[in-house]
Amino acid sequence: MSFDAVGKGIGAGLVILGAGLGIGKIGGMAVEAMSRQPEVSGNIQTGMIIAAALIEGATFFALILIGFLM
Repeated sequence: MSFDAVGKGIGAGLVILGAGLGIGKIGGMAVEAMSRQPEVSGNIQTGMIIAAALIEGATFFALILIGFLM
C-alpha cells in the first residue's frame, strides 16, 4: 500500500467529517431558531437548505480534487 492511498483516505475522511459537522450545526441551530420563533420557520428552513446545499457542493468539489490531484 502506498502513501498516496493513505493520503487520499485521510483527506476524504477529513472532508466528509467537516461537512457532516457543518450540516449538523446548521440543522441544530435552525431547529433551535424555529422553536424560538415558529412564525419565521419557512424562511429559516429555506436558508438552512441553501446553506446545506452549498456545503455539499464544496464537499463534492473537495473530494473530486482529492481524487484527481493525489
